Amino acid sequence: MNLGLTDKIAVVGASSKGLGKAIAFGLAQEGAKVTVCARNSNTLETTAEEIRNQTNSEVLAVPTDVSQPEQVESLINKAIAHFGGIDILVNNAGGPRAGRFDDLSAEDYLNAVHLNLMSTINLCRAVVPTMRARGGGRIINLTSVSVKQPVDGLMLSNMARTGVIGFAKTLATELAPDKILVNNVCPGIIFTDRIKQLATVRAEEAGISFDAALERMTADIPLGRIGDPEEFANLVVFLASERASYITGATIQADGGMVKSLL
Repeated sequence: MNLGLTDKIAVVGASSKGLGKAIAFGLAQEGAKVTVCARNSNTLETTAEEIRNQTNSEVLAVPTDVSQPEQVESLINKAIAHFGGIDILVNNAGGPRAGRFDDLSAEDYLNAVHLNLMSTINLCRAVVPTMRARGGGRIINLTSVSVKQPVDGLMLSNMARTGVIGFAKTLATELAPDKILVNNVCPGIIFTDRIKQLATVRAEEAGISFDAALERMTADIPLGRIGDPEEFANLVVFLASERASYITGATIQADGGMVKSLL
């Protein structure tokens, strides 16, 4: 299937490693030109060079903290100046820290909102004008299965990421006349540094080993295994493509069947 991504221009958040890196690779493999961003400039440039070498696609690396509005504006301006516009935005940021209600301060909640919700809003505000000028685009928000089935011990993620869903659903309706499609994707348990962190926290809480904590997490997955970042990236790449031209306002999980909700 030709996905129609050749020479499309994408910006992928938090793309120096993990899910963001896999998505940037996937888009570049389909011929897209990609701007990658993350806070760690050294890791980011290493990733950009890997993508260039393995895909022969053009990659721009812009060190960015997406929780900072002025850095978001600079990122988008640099991407537009370099490539001439933006067709695809993948909103992604690291998750807020794990914790229950009694563990968290008011500042923790504000930080989570800035990291996961406001970063999404600010990036959308920055890219919509160029997408309108180019006749359409794709906005894809990485959230979590917690938006469909809240995860114990992840109060901040459950709160902030659900806000992204409400924002995106409304945005999808408002931007449909502009042929800008907005969708959400929800990773389940995918083997990234975030999952390693959560497994470490759960191991400490339960007094068990890291491997035992991973086994407990896997027990909830009908497919019987933790997912690979590339498997999740395939979903995002499809939604970014011309083949997904009638999908907007959707929230889709890639979780091996873990979520039990009907929607």
